[in-house]
Amino acid sequence: MKSATDYLWFQTRERREFVNITEKVRGIVRGSGIREGFVLVSAMHITAAVYVNDDERGLLKDISEWADRLAPPGNYHHHGTGEDNGDCHLKNLLLGHQVLLPITRGELDLGPWEQVFYAEFDGQRRKRVIVKAIGE
Repeated sequence: MKSATDYLWFQTRERREFVNITEKVRGIVRGSGIREGFVLVSAMHITAAVYVNDDERGLLKDISEWADRLAPPGNYHHHGTGEDNGDCHLKNLLLGHQVLLPITRGELDLGPWEQVFYAEFDGQRRKRVIVKAIGE
């Protein structure tokens, strides 16, 4: 059993962005030398998410609007701490902070339309994602 760890760093231009990180994760998997196993991709910030879905502009807009309906921008108890990002924390809970993906024959093993995304809800500052491959 072996493991490999790498980090992806982001500083988005907008407060909310959806970044397709599939090729970066694929490159880390290939460089790990792991032939069979799993790769964990995890946002290391509580106002961001990592998820798997299709990279289609209309769907990205749907996901953004859906997240706003379930956790709309507004006044939250959290804002009593001086923050203004209560909805961003809830969006992290909705989309999830990490995914576990299979590695098969040394490759990231995704379905035909599956893409890996970093979803930033409180951006414009430096944040990171950990990519940890484990296997043989």
